[in-house]
Amino acid sequence: MNIKQAKQEIANTLKAYLAKDGLGNYLIPPVRQRPVLLMGPPGVGKTQIMEQVAAETGVGLVAYTITHHTRQSAVGLPFIEKRTFGGEEFSVTEYTMSEILASVYSLMEKTGLEEGILFLDEINCVSETLAPMMLQFLQCKTFGNQRLPEGWLIAAAGNPPEYNRSVRDFDVVTLDRVKRIDVVEDFAVWKEYARAKGLHGAVVSYLDIKKENFYRVESSAEGIQFATARGWEDLSELLTVYETLGLRTDREVVGQYIQLPRVARDFANYLELYNKYRKIYHVDDILRGAWQPITVRELRAAPFDEKLSVMGLLLSRLSEAARETRRRDALCERLHAALTEFKEALAAGEKPAEVLETLAAGRRAALKRARDAGQLEKQRQTLAQTEINALEDYRRRLIQESLAESEAAMAAVRGWFGAEVEQRAAQAKGTREELDHAFAFLEETFGQGQELVLFVTELTAGADTSWFIEQFGCDAYFRHNRELLFDDSQRRIREEIIAAKAAEQEETDD
Repeated sequence: MNIKQAKQEIANTLKAYLAKDGLGNYLIPPVRQRPVLLMGPPGVGKTQIMEQVAAETGVGLVAYTITHHTRQSAVGLPFIEKRTFGGEEFSVTEYTMSEILASVYSLMEKTGLEEGILFLDEINCVSETLAPMMLQFLQCKTFGNQRLPEGWLIAAAGNPPEYNRSVRDFDVVTLDRVKRIDVVEDFAVWKEYARAKGLHGAVVSYLDIKKENFYRVESSAEGIQFATARGWEDLSELLTVYETLGLRTDREVVGQYIQLPRVARDFANYLELYNKYRKIYHVDDILRGAWQPITVRELRAAPFDEKLSVMGLLLSRLSEAARETRRRDALCERLHAALTEFKEALAAGEKPAEVLETLAAGRRAALKRARDAGQLEKQRQTLAQTEINALEDYRRRLIQESLAESEAAMAAVRGWFGAEVEQRAAQAKGTREELDHAFAFLEETFGQGQELVLFVTELTAGADTSWFIEQFGCDAYFRHNRELLFDDSQRRIREEIIAAKAAEQEETDD
Protein backbone atom coordinates (compact mmCIF):
# COMPACT_ATOMS: atom_id res chain seq x y z
CA MET A 1 0.00 0.00 0.00
CA ASN A 2 1.06 3.63 -0.37
CA ILE A 3 2.17 5.72 2.59
CA LYS A 4 -1.25 7.41 2.97
CA GLN A 5 -3.01 4.06 3.19
CA ALA A 6 -0.35 2.83 5.64
CA LYS A 7 -0.93 5.88 7.83
CA GLN A 8 -4.67 5.24 7.93
CA GLU A 9 -4.13 1.58 8.75
CA ILE A 10 -1.79 2.47 11.64
CA ALA A 11 -4.34 4.99 12.96
CA ASN A 12 -7.07 2.33 12.72
CA THR A 13 -4.84 -0.21 14.47
CA LEU A 14 -4.09 2.23 17.29
CA LYS A 15 -7.78 3.01 17.68
CA ALA A 16 -8.62 -0.71 17.82
CA TYR A 17 -5.86 -1.46 20.34
CA LEU A 18 -6.94 1.36 22.64
CA ALA A 19 -10.66 0.54 22.50
CA LYS A 20 -12.09 -0.70 25.84
CA ASP A 21 -15.26 -2.38 27.01
CA GLY A 22 -17.62 -1.12 29.70
CA LEU A 23 -15.38 -2.53 32.44
CA GLY A 24 -12.28 -0.71 31.19
CA ASN A 25 -10.65 -3.78 29.64
CA TYR A 26 -9.05 -3.61 26.21
CA LEU A 27 -11.27 -5.16 23.53
CA ILE A 28 -8.13 -6.68 22.04
CA PRO A 29 -6.07 -8.10 24.94
CA PRO A 30 -2.50 -6.73 25.04
CA VAL A 31 -1.12 -10.19 24.30
CA ARG A 32 -3.00 -10.09 20.96
CA GLN A 33 -1.96 -6.54 20.10
CA ARG A 34 0.62 -7.31 17.48
CA PRO A 35 3.42 -4.81 16.80
CA VAL A 36 3.11 -3.08 13.43
CA LEU A 37 6.05 -3.78 11.11
CA LEU A 38 6.40 -1.27 8.27
CA MET A 39 8.60 -2.50 5.44
CA GLY A 40 9.50 -0.16 2.62
CA PRO A 41 12.26 1.73 0.81
CA PRO A 42 14.28 4.38 2.70
CA GLY A 43 13.08 7.97 2.65
CA VAL A 44 9.50 7.12 1.67
CA GLY A 45 7.97 8.69 4.82
CA LYS A 46 7.67 5.88 7.36
CA THR A 47 8.91 8.03 10.26
CA GLN A 48 6.77 11.02 9.34
CA ILE A 49 3.51 9.12 9.33
CA MET A 50 4.22 8.01 12.91
CA GLU A 51 4.59 11.67 13.90
CA GLN A 52 1.38 12.54 12.07
CA VAL A 53 -0.63 9.70 13.63
CA ALA A 54 0.57 10.67 17.12
CA ALA A 55 -0.30 14.33 16.53
CA GLU A 56 -3.71 13.62 15.03
CA THR A 57 -4.77 11.06 17.66
CA GLY A 58 -3.35 12.93 20.66
CA VAL A 59 -1.12 10.12 21.95
CA GLY A 60 2.54 10.20 22.90
CA LEU A 61 5.40 9.27 20.58
CA VAL A 62 8.82 7.90 21.49
CA ALA A 63 11.04 7.24 18.48
CA TYR A 64 14.38 5.49 18.28
CA THR A 65 16.68 4.51 15.45
CA ILE A 66 17.60 1.14 16.85
CA THR A 67 20.93 0.85 15.00
CA HIS A 68 22.26 3.59 17.28
CA HIS A 69 21.92 1.34 20.31
CA THR A 70 24.08 -1.29 21.93
CA ARG A 71 22.71 -4.29 23.76
CA GLN A 72 23.26 -2.53 27.10
CA SER A 73 21.45 0.70 26.21
CA ALA A 74 18.50 -1.13 24.68
CA VAL A 75 18.14 -3.93 27.21
CA GLY A 76 19.61 -2.44 30.37
CA LEU A 77 22.58 -3.35 32.54
CA PRO A 78 22.69 -6.59 34.58
CA PHE A 79 23.02 -6.58 38.37
CA ILE A 80 22.93 -9.31 41.02
CA GLU A 81 19.89 -9.63 43.25
CA LYS A 82 19.53 -12.01 46.22
CA ARG A 83 16.42 -14.23 46.11
CA THR A 84 15.21 -17.00 48.38
CA PHE A 85 13.72 -20.17 46.87
CA GLY A 86 12.65 -23.11 49.03
CA GLY A 87 14.37 -21.63 52.06
CA GLU A 88 17.70 -21.32 50.26
CA GLU A 89 19.23 -18.01 49.07
CA PHE A 90 20.39 -17.63 45.46
CA SER A 91 22.10 -14.91 43.43
CA VAL A 92 19.86 -13.92 40.48
CA THR A 93 20.66 -11.69 37.52
CA GLU A 94 18.26 -8.77 37.10
CA TYR A 95 18.40 -5.84 34.65
CA THR A 96 18.10 -2.12 35.08
CA MET A 97 15.35 -0.53 33.02
CA SER A 98 16.37 -0.11 29.38
CA GLU A 99 16.94 3.38 28.03
CA ILE A 100 14.12 2.85 25.53
CA LEU A 101 11.51 1.84 28.10
CA ALA A 102 12.72 4.54 30.48
CA SER A 103 12.02 7.10 27.74
CA VAL A 104 8.44 5.84 27.51
CA TYR A 105 7.88 6.22 31.25
CA SER A 106 9.62 9.61 31.24
CA LEU A 107 7.30 10.90 28.51
CA MET A 108 4.28 9.61 30.40
CA GLU A 109 5.42 11.47 33.50
CA LYS A 110 6.19 14.73 31.68
CA THR A 111 3.02 14.86 29.58
CA GLY A 112 0.46 12.89 31.56
CA LEU A 113 -0.24 10.79 28.47
CA GLU A 114 -0.79 7.13 29.35
CA GLU A 115 -1.01 5.85 25.77
CA GLY A 116 1.21 6.23 22.77
CA ILE A 117 3.43 4.80 20.04
CA LEU A 118 6.93 3.42 20.52
CA PHE A 119 8.56 3.63 17.10
CA LEU A 120 11.73 1.64 16.40
CA ASP A 121 13.32 2.50 13.05
CA GLU A 122 15.70 0.27 11.07
CA ILE A 123 14.57 -2.70 13.12
CA ASN A 124 16.06 -5.26 10.74
CA CYS A 125 19.51 -3.66 10.74
CA VAL A 126 20.40 -4.23 14.40
CA SER A 127 23.76 -5.65 15.45
CA GLU A 128 24.25 -9.38 15.91
CA THR A 129 24.36 -9.06 19.70
CA LEU A 130 21.18 -6.97 19.86
CA ALA A 131 19.12 -8.95 17.35
CA PRO A 132 17.87 -11.62 19.83
CA MET A 133 16.77 -8.94 22.29
CA MET A 134 14.83 -7.07 19.58
CA LEU A 135 13.10 -10.25 18.46
CA GLN A 136 12.17 -10.91 22.09
CA PHE A 137 10.77 -7.39 22.35
CA LEU A 138 8.64 -7.76 19.23
CA GLN A 139 7.32 -11.10 20.45
CA CYS A 140 6.90 -10.44 24.19
CA LYS A 141 7.06 -6.61 24.53
CA THR A 142 9.81 -6.94 27.15
CA PHE A 143 13.44 -5.91 27.44
CA GLY A 144 15.12 -8.12 30.00
CA ASN A 145 12.63 -8.28 32.86
CA GLN A 146 11.02 -4.92 32.03
CA ARG A 147 7.74 -4.69 30.11
CA LEU A 148 6.33 -1.96 27.89
CA PRO A 149 3.30 -0.44 29.65
CA GLU A 150 -0.16 -1.29 28.34
CA GLY A 151 -1.69 1.25 25.97
CA TRP A 152 1.46 1.58 23.89
CA LEU A 153 1.61 0.42 20.30
CA ILE A 154 4.95 -0.93 19.10
CA ALA A 155 5.60 0.22 15.55
CA ALA A 156 8.80 -0.80 13.81
CA ALA A 157 10.17 0.01 10.37
CA GLY A 158 12.71 -1.67 8.17
CA ASN A 159 14.13 -1.60 4.66
CA PRO A 160 13.98 -4.47 2.17
CA PRO A 161 17.36 -6.17 1.53
CA GLU A 162 17.73 -4.61 -1.94
CA TYR A 163 18.15 -1.21 -0.28
CA ASN A 164 20.41 -2.17 2.60
CA ARG A 165 23.09 -4.87 2.72
CA SER A 166 23.06 -5.07 6.52
CA VAL A 167 19.43 -6.14 6.91
CA ARG A 168 18.51 -9.35 8.71
CA ASP A 169 15.64 -11.59 7.73
CA PHE A 170 12.97 -12.20 10.36
CA ASP A 171 12.14 -15.81 11.07
CA VAL A 172 8.62 -17.20 10.75
CA VAL A 173 8.14 -17.20 14.53
CA THR A 174 8.67 -13.43 14.64
CA LEU A 175 6.72 -12.64 11.49
CA ASP A 176 3.78 -14.62 12.86
CA ARG A 177 3.64 -12.23 15.80
CA VAL A 178 3.66 -8.90 13.95
CA LYS A 179 1.24 -7.02 11.73
CA ARG A 180 3.26 -6.46 8.56
CA ILE A 181 2.53 -3.56 6.21
CA ASP A 182 4.54 -3.25 2.99
CA VAL A 183 4.83 0.34 1.79
CA VAL A 184 5.65 1.52 -1.74
CA GLU A 185 6.42 4.97 -3.06
CA ASP A 186 3.54 6.86 -4.70
CA PHE A 187 4.08 10.28 -6.25
CA ALA A 188 0.38 11.24 -6.30
CA VAL A 189 0.12 10.70 -2.54
CA TRP A 190 3.39 12.54 -1.91
CA LYS A 191 2.26 15.46 -4.07
CA GLU A 192 -0.88 15.84 -1.97
CA TYR A 193 1.33 15.91 1.12
CA ALA A 194 3.76 18.34 -0.52
CA ARG A 195 0.99 20.80 -1.36
CA ALA A 196 -0.35 20.65 2.21
CA LYS A 197 3.12 21.20 3.67
CA GLY A 198 3.90 24.07 1.31
CA LEU A 199 6.94 22.51 -0.33
CA HIS A 200 8.83 24.63 -2.82
CA GLY A 201 6.97 25.10 -6.10
CA ALA A 202 10.02 24.21 -8.21
CA VAL A 203 10.26 20.78 -6.59
CA VAL A 204 6.55 20.02 -7.01
CA SER A 205 6.29 21.27 -10.60
CA TYR A 206 9.53 19.53 -11.65
CA LEU A 207 8.34 16.18 -10.31
CA ASP A 208 4.96 16.75 -11.92
CA ILE A 209 6.79 16.82 -15.24
CA LYS A 210 9.42 14.19 -14.39
CA LYS A 211 7.49 11.77 -12.18
CA GLU A 212 9.99 9.03 -12.96
CA ASN A 213 12.62 10.97 -10.97
CA PHE A 214 10.57 11.13 -7.78
CA TYR A 215 12.02 7.94 -6.32
CA ARG A 216 14.96 6.09 -7.82
CA VAL A 217 17.64 3.84 -6.38
CA GLU A 218 20.35 2.68 -8.76
CA SER A 219 23.64 0.80 -8.50
CA SER A 220 26.71 2.16 -10.23
CA ALA A 221 30.47 1.79 -10.19
CA GLU A 222 30.53 4.56 -7.55
CA GLY A 223 28.03 2.72 -5.35
CA ILE A 224 24.33 3.23 -4.64
CA GLN A 225 22.86 6.43 -6.10
CA PHE A 226 19.39 7.59 -5.18
CA ALA A 227 16.65 10.19 -5.16
CA THR A 228 14.06 9.81 -2.39
CA ALA A 229 10.96 11.56 -1.05
CA ARG A 230 12.95 12.59 2.03
CA GLY A 231 15.65 14.09 -0.16
CA TRP A 232 13.16 16.17 -2.16
CA GLU A 233 11.47 17.48 0.99
CA ASP A 234 14.74 18.42 2.68
CA LEU A 235 15.95 20.10 -0.53
CA SER A 236 12.68 22.04 -0.64
CA GLU A 237 13.27 23.39 2.87
CA LEU A 238 16.76 24.50 1.87
CA LEU A 239 15.55 26.16 -1.35
CA THR A 240 13.02 28.23 0.58
CA VAL A 241 15.57 29.44 3.11
CA TYR A 242 18.23 30.08 0.44
CA GLU A 243 15.77 32.26 -1.46
CA THR A 244 14.99 34.20 1.72
CA LEU A 245 18.71 34.77 2.29
CA GLY A 246 19.41 35.59 -1.36
CA LEU A 247 21.67 32.56 -1.82
CA ARG A 248 21.99 30.56 -5.04
CA THR A 249 21.26 26.85 -5.25
CA ASP A 250 23.62 25.28 -7.80
CA ARG A 251 24.13 21.72 -9.02
CA GLU A 252 26.53 20.87 -6.21
CA VAL A 253 24.01 21.93 -3.57
CA VAL A 254 21.21 19.94 -5.22
CA GLY A 255 23.52 16.93 -5.40
CA GLN A 256 23.95 17.01 -1.63
CA TYR A 257 20.29 16.02 -1.29
CA ILE A 258 19.47 14.25 -4.57
CA GLN A 259 22.30 11.78 -4.72
CA LEU A 260 21.62 10.55 -8.23
CA PRO A 261 23.86 12.78 -10.38
CA ARG A 262 21.83 12.88 -13.59
CA VAL A 263 18.61 13.68 -11.67
CA ALA A 264 20.38 16.33 -9.57
CA ARG A 265 21.80 17.88 -12.74
CA ASP A 266 18.42 17.80 -14.45
CA PHE A 267 16.66 19.46 -11.51
CA ALA A 268 19.38 22.12 -11.18
CA ASN A 269 18.86 23.00 -14.84
CA TYR A 270 15.10 23.08 -14.33
CA LEU A 271 15.50 25.32 -11.28
CA GLU A 272 17.35 27.87 -13.39
CA LEU A 273 14.52 27.79 -15.95
CA TYR A 274 11.92 28.02 -13.17
CA ASN A 275 13.51 31.19 -11.80
CA LYS A 276 13.89 32.49 -15.34
CA TYR A 277 10.19 31.91 -16.11
CA ARG A 278 9.26 33.82 -12.97
CA LYS A 279 11.00 36.89 -14.40
CA ILE A 280 10.13 36.41 -18.07
CA TYR A 281 6.42 35.92 -17.47
CA HIS A 282 6.19 38.47 -14.64
CA VAL A 283 4.22 36.23 -12.30
CA ASP A 284 3.78 39.06 -9.78
CA ASP A 285 2.20 41.23 -12.49
CA ILE A 286 -0.15 38.42 -13.50
CA LEU A 287 -1.41 38.01 -9.94
CA ARG A 288 -1.89 41.79 -9.70
CA GLY A 289 -3.92 41.71 -12.93
CA ALA A 290 -1.36 43.84 -14.78
CA TRP A 291 0.08 41.47 -17.39
CA GLN A 292 1.09 42.62 -20.87
CA PRO A 293 -0.30 41.22 -24.16
CA ILE A 294 3.17 39.94 -25.08
CA THR A 295 3.15 37.72 -21.99
CA VAL A 296 -0.04 36.06 -23.24
CA ARG A 297 1.38 35.52 -26.73
CA GLU A 298 4.68 34.12 -25.44
CA LEU A 299 3.06 31.63 -23.07
CA ARG A 300 0.49 30.55 -25.66
CA ALA A 301 3.33 29.67 -28.06
CA ALA A 302 5.56 28.06 -25.42
CA PRO A 303 6.24 24.28 -25.18
CA PHE A 304 3.88 22.36 -22.93
CA ASP A 305 6.53 21.80 -20.22
CA GLU A 306 7.07 25.55 -20.06
CA LYS A 307 3.33 26.12 -19.72
CA LEU A 308 3.23 23.62 -16.85
CA SER A 309 6.12 25.40 -15.13
CA VAL A 310 4.40 28.79 -15.34
CA MET A 311 1.16 27.31 -14.00
CA GLY A 312 3.26 25.74 -11.26
CA LEU A 313 4.58 29.19 -10.37
CA LEU A 314 1.05 30.59 -10.22
CA LEU A 315 -0.21 27.67 -8.16
CA SER A 316 2.70 27.95 -5.74
CA ARG A 317 2.03 31.65 -5.13
CA LEU A 318 -1.71 31.07 -4.78
CA SER A 319 -1.08 28.23 -2.34
CA GLU A 320 1.16 30.50 -0.24
CA ALA A 321 -1.50 33.20 -0.18
CA ALA A 322 -4.26 30.71 0.70
CA ARG A 323 -2.06 29.16 3.42
CA GLU A 324 -1.45 32.58 4.98
CA THR A 325 -5.19 33.28 4.91
CA ARG A 326 -5.82 29.94 6.58
CA ARG A 327 -3.19 30.68 9.23
CA ARG A 328 -4.73 34.08 10.01
CA ASP A 329 -8.18 32.50 10.11
CA ALA A 330 -7.01 29.86 12.60
CA LEU A 331 -5.24 32.54 14.67
CA CYS A 332 -8.43 34.61 14.86
CA GLU A 333 -10.40 31.55 15.98
CA ARG A 334 -7.89 30.79 18.75
CA LEU A 335 -7.70 34.41 19.89
CA HIS A 336 -11.49 34.63 19.91
CA ALA A 337 -11.61 31.62 22.24
CA ALA A 338 -8.93 33.22 24.44
CA LEU A 339 -10.87 36.49 24.59
CA THR A 340 -13.98 34.60 25.67
CA GLU A 341 -11.96 33.20 28.60
CA PHE A 342 -10.59 36.71 29.24
CA LYS A 343 -14.10 38.18 29.41
CA GLU A 344 -15.30 35.46 31.81
CA ALA A 345 -12.29 35.98 34.10
CA LEU A 346 -12.86 39.73 34.18
CA ALA A 347 -16.49 39.16 35.10
CA ALA A 348 -15.23 37.04 38.02
CA GLY A 349 -13.23 40.02 39.28
CA GLU A 350 -9.73 39.04 38.16
CA LYS A 351 -7.15 41.63 37.09
CA PRO A 352 -6.80 42.07 33.27
CA ALA A 353 -3.01 41.85 32.96
CA GLU A 354 -2.86 38.83 35.27
CA VAL A 355 -5.58 37.06 33.29
CA LEU A 356 -3.67 37.50 30.04
CA GLU A 357 -0.48 36.24 31.68
CA THR A 358 -2.37 33.17 32.94
CA LEU A 359 -3.82 32.52 29.49
CA ALA A 360 -0.39 32.83 27.85
CA ALA A 361 1.22 30.62 30.49
CA GLY A 362 -1.41 27.92 29.98
CA ARG A 363 -0.80 27.92 26.26
CA ARG A 364 2.98 27.82 26.74
CA ALA A 365 2.56 24.77 28.98
CA ALA A 366 0.30 23.08 26.40
CA LEU A 367 2.86 23.83 23.70
CA LYS A 368 5.62 22.26 25.78
CA ARG A 369 3.51 19.17 26.51
CA ALA A 370 2.77 18.72 22.82
CA ARG A 371 6.46 19.14 21.98
CA ASP A 372 7.49 16.66 24.67
CA ALA A 373 4.89 14.18 23.42
CA GLY A 374 6.20 14.36 19.86
CA GLN A 375 2.86 15.71 18.65
CA LEU A 376 3.96 19.07 17.30
CA GLU A 377 4.53 19.68 13.62
CA LYS A 378 5.91 22.95 12.29
CA GLN A 379 2.63 24.61 11.26
CA ARG A 380 0.88 23.84 14.55
CA GLN A 381 3.88 25.09 16.51
CA THR A 382 3.98 28.34 14.53
CA LEU A 383 0.27 28.93 15.12
CA ALA A 384 0.56 28.23 18.86
CA GLN A 385 3.57 30.53 19.23
CA THR A 386 1.82 33.31 17.30
CA GLU A 387 -1.19 33.09 19.62
CA ILE A 388 1.05 33.23 22.69
CA ASN A 389 2.91 36.24 21.28
CA ALA A 390 -0.39 38.05 20.65
CA LEU A 391 -1.62 37.46 24.21
CA GLU A 392 1.69 38.63 25.64
CA ASP A 393 1.52 41.71 23.42
CA TYR A 394 -1.99 42.51 24.67
CA ARG A 395 -0.74 42.23 28.25
CA ARG A 396 2.23 44.56 27.64
CA ARG A 397 0.00 47.14 26.00
CA LEU A 398 -2.48 47.06 28.87
CA ILE A 399 0.35 47.75 31.31
CA GLN A 400 1.87 50.48 29.13
CA GLU A 401 -1.48 52.22 28.78
CA SER A 402 -2.35 51.70 32.49
CA LEU A 403 -5.62 49.95 31.66
CA ALA A 404 -6.37 48.13 34.92
CA GLU A 405 -10.14 48.62 34.96
CA SER A 406 -12.05 45.66 33.50
CA GLU A 407 -14.35 47.47 31.09
CA ALA A 408 -11.60 49.65 29.62
CA ALA A 409 -9.25 46.66 29.34
CA MET A 410 -11.90 44.59 27.58
CA ALA A 411 -12.61 47.39 25.11
CA ALA A 412 -8.91 47.80 24.35
CA VAL A 413 -8.28 44.08 23.86
CA ARG A 414 -11.38 43.80 21.71
CA GLY A 415 -10.03 46.61 19.52
CA TRP A 416 -6.62 44.96 19.15
CA PHE A 417 -8.31 41.70 18.26
CA GLY A 418 -10.43 43.59 15.73
CA ALA A 419 -7.22 44.63 13.99
CA GLU A 420 -6.31 40.94 13.62
CA VAL A 421 -9.73 40.25 12.10
CA GLU A 422 -9.25 43.12 9.65
CA GLN A 423 -5.86 41.74 8.63
CA ARG A 424 -7.48 38.37 8.03
CA ALA A 425 -10.15 40.00 5.85
CA ALA A 426 -7.52 41.96 3.91
CA GLN A 427 -5.47 38.80 3.36
CA ALA A 428 -8.54 36.92 2.14
CA LYS A 429 -9.50 39.78 -0.20
CA GLY A 430 -5.98 39.87 -1.66
CA THR A 431 -5.93 36.12 -2.17
CA ARG A 432 -9.34 36.21 -3.85
CA GLU A 433 -8.14 38.93 -6.23
CA GLU A 434 -4.99 36.99 -7.10
CA LEU A 435 -7.08 33.90 -7.82
CA ASP A 436 -9.43 35.88 -10.07
CA HIS A 437 -6.50 37.45 -11.92
CA ALA A 438 -4.84 34.06 -12.45
CA PHE A 439 -8.04 32.68 -13.98
CA ALA A 440 -8.49 35.75 -16.18
CA PHE A 441 -4.91 35.48 -17.46
CA LEU A 442 -5.16 31.75 -18.19
CA GLU A 443 -8.54 32.17 -19.90
CA GLU A 444 -7.11 34.89 -22.13
CA THR A 445 -4.05 32.75 -22.86
CA PHE A 446 -5.55 29.27 -23.32
CA GLY A 447 -9.29 29.77 -23.73
CA GLN A 448 -11.02 26.58 -22.59
CA GLY A 449 -7.99 24.39 -23.27
CA GLN A 450 -6.60 21.51 -21.26
CA GLU A 451 -4.39 23.93 -19.32
CA LEU A 452 -7.49 25.29 -17.55
CA VAL A 453 -8.55 21.75 -16.73
CA LEU A 454 -5.15 21.09 -15.13
CA PHE A 455 -5.28 24.37 -13.23
CA VAL A 456 -8.73 23.66 -11.77
CA THR A 457 -7.66 20.11 -10.89
CA GLU A 458 -4.58 21.37 -9.03
CA LEU A 459 -6.60 23.97 -7.12
CA THR A 460 -9.03 21.24 -6.07
CA ALA A 461 -6.23 18.92 -4.97
CA GLY A 462 -4.38 21.61 -3.00
CA ALA A 463 -5.28 21.50 0.71
CA ASP A 464 -5.01 25.27 1.21
CA THR A 465 -6.45 26.41 -2.13
CA SER A 466 -9.45 24.06 -1.87
CA TRP A 467 -10.03 25.28 1.72
CA PHE A 468 -9.87 28.91 0.58
CA ILE A 469 -12.32 28.39 -2.28
CA GLU A 470 -14.72 26.56 0.00
CA GLN A 471 -14.57 29.38 2.58
CA PHE A 472 -14.44 32.45 0.34
CA GLY A 473 -15.60 31.25 -3.08
CA CYS A 474 -14.31 31.93 -6.59
CA ASP A 475 -16.78 32.36 -9.46
CA ALA A 476 -14.26 31.42 -12.15
CA TYR A 477 -13.34 28.22 -10.33
CA PHE A 478 -16.96 27.13 -9.92
CA ARG A 479 -17.70 27.94 -13.54
CA HIS A 480 -14.82 25.90 -14.88
CA ASN A 481 -15.46 23.12 -12.39
CA ARG A 482 -19.07 22.81 -13.61
CA GLU A 483 -17.86 22.70 -17.20
CA LEU A 484 -15.33 20.03 -16.27
CA LEU A 485 -18.00 17.94 -14.54
CA PHE A 486 -20.33 18.42 -17.52
CA ASP A 487 -17.58 17.28 -19.91
CA ASP A 488 -16.95 14.23 -17.73
CA SER A 489 -20.66 13.39 -17.72
CA GLN A 490 -20.84 13.73 -21.49
CA ARG A 491 -17.79 11.51 -21.87
CA ARG A 492 -19.30 8.84 -19.60
CA ILE A 493 -22.61 8.92 -21.45
CA ARG A 494 -20.84 8.58 -24.82
CA GLU A 495 -18.83 5.66 -23.49
CA GLU A 496 -21.98 3.97 -22.16
CA ILE A 497 -23.76 4.45 -25.51
CA ILE A 498 -20.79 3.02 -27.40
CA ALA A 499 -20.60 0.06 -25.02
CA ALA A 500 -24.37 -0.58 -25.35
CA LYS A 501 -24.18 -0.46 -29.15
CA ALA A 502 -21.25 -2.85 -29.11
CA ALA A 503 -23.19 -5.27 -26.91
CA GLU A 504 -26.22 -5.05 -29.26
CA GLN A 505 -23.99 -5.73 -32.26
CA GLU A 506 -22.51 -8.81 -30.56
CA GLU A 507 -26.04 -10.15 -29.86
CA THR A 508 -27.00 -9.52 -33.50
CA ASP A 509 -23.87 -11.30 -34.75
CA ASP A 510 -24.66 -14.26 -32.53
